[in-house]
Amino acid sequence: MPNKIKSKIELTVELDENRVPEKLFWTAQDGGVSNEEAKAMMLSVWDSQAQETLRIDLWTKEMPVDEMKVFFHQTLVAMSDTFNRATQDEKMTATMKDFCDYFAEKLEIKK
Repeated sequence: MPNKIKSKIELTVELDENRVPEKLFWTAQDGGVSNEEAKAMMLSVWDSQAQETLRIDLWTKEMPVDEMKVFFHQTLVAMSDTFNRATQDEKMTATMKDFCDYFAEKLEIKK
């Protein structure tokens, strides 16, 4: 039996005395990322037994609201792309992209 290849993604969160994130770092050696700082992150994991999504959403005290709006918009666009690759459902993907455009317009972040 061939050896299985493993890849590790690491997250490090520095908290203040009230356990509020002050700094976030991530490492993904296979992606060439080593201890890079981030201001926000969203991680979703599918629990197939419970049929539910488990989530970790973190952002630092230093994450500006205007950057958070852009972060959400870009995440929604990426989720639309992922949905399309996973399902090939072009009609729903187009609907999701329309919502992303609406979201950006309402937040006045459309370029």
